[in-house]
Amino acid sequence: MKQASTSVIVVSYNSCRYLPACLSAIVQQLGPDDELIVVDNSSTDGSAALVQTQFPQARLVCAPNEGYAGGNNRGAAVARGEVLVFLNPDTVVYPHAIAALVQPLCETQEIGMTTACLVYMGAPERVNTCGNTMHYTGLTYCRGANQPRARYATPADVDAVSGAAFAIRRDLFDQLGGFDSSFFMYVEDTDLSLRARLAGYRCRYVPDAVVEHDYHPSYTPSKAFYLDRNRHSMLLKNLSRGTYMRLLPGLLLAEVVTTGFLLLKGPRFWGVKARVYRALWQARGRAGYGQSSHLQERVVMQQMTYQLEFEQLAGRGMAMLAGALFHPAFQLFQRLGVGGRI
Repeated sequence: MKQASTSVIVVSYNSCRYLPACLSAIVQQLGPDDELIVVDNSSTDGSAALVQTQFPQARLVCAPNEGYAGGNNRGAAVARGEVLVFLNPDTVVYPHAIAALVQPLCETQEIGMTTACLVYMGAPERVNTCGNTMHYTGLTYCRGANQPRARYATPADVDAVSGAAFAIRRDLFDQLGGFDSSFFMYVEDTDLSLRARLAGYRCRYVPDAVVEHDYHPSYTPSKAFYLDRNRHSMLLKNLSRGTYMRLLPGLLLAEVVTTGFLLLKGPRFWGVKARVYRALWQARGRAGYGQSSHLQERVVMQQMTYQLEFEQLAGRGMAMLAGALFHPAFQLFQRLGVGGRI
């Protein structure tokens, strides 16, 4: 089977310390028809100069800082490959990882996006994420986080790809309109995945595409704002009005959960929800309801989970209590809105 020509896109923002290892691993896997594109989002640490001097085979695009979404759109705009592979600069691909990501896209048109087995840098037997799991209210979390990599040795369809390492056919990326640059950062990978699934494509986890990721969990008021605002924006623009309204009870319950979480995080986070609602109100003229078929929306929303992984946010006892309190209601509201899980 002929391998599709591939454009690997890396967006860098002050990533100088990561780029040598990241780009070196990529270059070793490029074929004669492949290319490497580095988009520098106005770094001030010498990243652009490093790429120019140490990786002359890379195409360097210097751009204003438009975030992850905007930077990757700039890279895609100049890409020539039939498949686009997006990688974070703080990743290192294992041998044959890029080819493994690309292969399923060449085998069937049903698979629109593939995502890697991301493991922790320095601890490659422990999972960072094996694709992402999406709750039907848009809340998204890492699939398999902190579990042994051996448990995720089987390919599987997933709700969403991880933006840190994934591939998509160029024609589908163009058909979907690329990343939503208004998101700036966070949730843009989930948004692109949801649009692909609503268009009838599958997102596939590829265990042979192993990628180390220097991931360190962090949570700031700024990150909380982007996560929450973009989650709401994603649902408002992708779901039809009817589906959105039927899911409204579950969405309101998710507001209770997320508001409570922010309150528990302390005073620095208490103003986040107000900022989110203000931003959504200001963007109300630009936010519309999606045009997907009601049947496809129903299928996709039924496939999503009603359970939240509270274990990723709290201790076991608190997580069990939260699950007992909220999961039955989330399940009921999902059934009332779109039917039971399929």
